[in-house]
Amino acid sequence: MAEKTHQAYPIAPANGYTRSDGESLVSEDELKRKKRIKLYTYIGIFIVFQIIVMTVFGLTVMKVKTPKARLGEISVQTLNSVPATPSFDAMFTTQIRIKNTNWGPYKFDAGSATFLYQGVTIGQVVIPKSKAGMRSTKKINVEVSVNTNASPSSSTLGSELNSGVLTLTSQVQLKGKVELMLIMKKTKKASMECTITFDLSSKTVKALLCK
Repeated sequence: MAEKTHQAYPIAPANGYTRSDGESLVSEDELKRKKRIKLYTYIGIFIVFQIIVMTVFGLTVMKVKTPKARLGEISVQTLNSVPATPSFDAMFTTQIRIKNTNWGPYKFDAGSATFLYQGVTIGQVVIPKSKAGMRSTKKINVEVSVNTNASPSSSTLGSELNSGVLTLTSQVQLKGKVELMLIMKKTKKASMECTITFDLSSKTVKALLCK
């Protein structure tokens, strides 16, 4: 009796379509191409982000601003005036404040605060060499004594004393350097010009305006 032979047939894919080796290679190349595109996109986004960060850093942190000097609250100790002479003398305490808004310390040399009446110096205090830290304000307590001994008598002074109000000005100019990232130093001058108005009857400060 003759033996029955069974012939094996390849199983066809479910969709009825067989992928050739050539098509497989094309699919792999397409996948690699997409991965490269994605990688380049991420690299591009990272570079743009770094540029933005460096620009913001340069415009904020690395930008050197001029420190400002200001007078703080004034506490009058004595205030005497004689309209007939005319003359006056006063003693008061205050703070000289050096405001530094930079991202690095401001080191300044010794200087002085000058107090004037109509442009004539009537008092002066020494500001010692010091430092205002990063984004902070250095406060220096001073005691000020002013009088008209160094100022010539004038009819204007007599009239002002009779009005019960006395106006003085104060000036400060400090020279120093702002230090950034321990490598960059830039010279800056902290200046101040204040107008102080005293009420002679109450012996208090009526107004203080600085710029």
